[in-house]
Amino acid sequence: MLPDEVKPPVEIPADQLSHDAIAGIVESFILREGTDYGANEVSLEKKKEQIHRQISKKEIKIVFDPNTESVTLMTESQWKRAQAPL
Repeated sequence: MLPDEVKPPVEIPADQLSHDAIAGIVESFILREGTDYGANEVSLEKKKEQIHRQISKKEIKIVFDPNTESVTLMTESQWKRAQAPL
């Protein structure tokens, strides 16, 4: 890949990953993002449950970025923005 060549992100279907792989992605995302859940503190386990539920409902996508060789989670609107031409 040339330094200025930007590749679009790729969705990874959740059903193509093992439960352990998804669990690792979810935990990494939560710890990396430091998500703010408002005035009420939410446990790590509760956050994991919420994200797993959103993945199973297809509200959140698992996405691989070939430019950074990293995996993250995106909402539908974030995914659409990522797919828009530069």
